[in-house]
Amino acid sequence: MRRLLSSGLVVFAGLVVIPAAVAPPSGARTDYTTDPRFELLTSFFSKMDCPARHYVEVFLDAADRYALDWRLLPSLSFIESTGGRHAKGNNLFGWGTEEFDTPTAGIHAVGYRLATSSLYRDKDLDGILSTYNKSEDYPRRVKWVMRAIAPSE
Repeated sequence: MRRLLSSGLVVFAGLVVIPAAVAPPSGARTDYTTDPRFELLTSFFSKMDCPARHYVEVFLDAADRYALDWRLLPSLSFIESTGGRHAKGNNLFGWGTEEFDTPTAGIHAVGYRLATSSLYRDKDLDGILSTYNKSEDYPRRVKWVMRAIAPSE
């Protein structure tokens, strides 16, 4: 009994620390398969033979949920791990050494942080990208991928 109780407390403590907004949505889901962005993103990842093609709906949901350009997270994943091909620990984004339980959890965690962290919040795209990776040509590379997915809106 003591072992079960302490296990339950550990799980509970872990759940309290994770912000609810990072968790994938529960309940009603948007059907992104009819969204024009779905086809553009699926086509891009499929042409590049990226495992991230299986998470197109998650990328779109995270972009909508966190008010990000819908091409940003997929582009970061492409630059950092070739769309999941070289991801370690379900981390498609080269987000430090962090490991995520699933790619879905990673997509939502990074989207949440880009939207809410004081490091990124209220910055334009160049500011976000320069903070994300200090390499001088990083913003140019990510924006090239964003345009390859779809032209600016």
